Amino acid sequence: MAKPNYQFEKRQREQQKKQKKAEKAQRKALPAQTEPSATDFPVQAPAAE
Repeated sequence: MAKPNYQFEKRQREQQKKQKKAEKAQRKALPAQTEPSATDFPVQAPAAE
């Protein structure tokens, strides 16, 4: 019976964690960029003179 390759399994887990962390950081950065643009130009009624 073959021995399990623990180093390979550990490396796979670490790569998955790293990828998940990068995706989470990207999702956090994306709303931060889109949110201010929506509030930059608030809709206001024209001033009546």
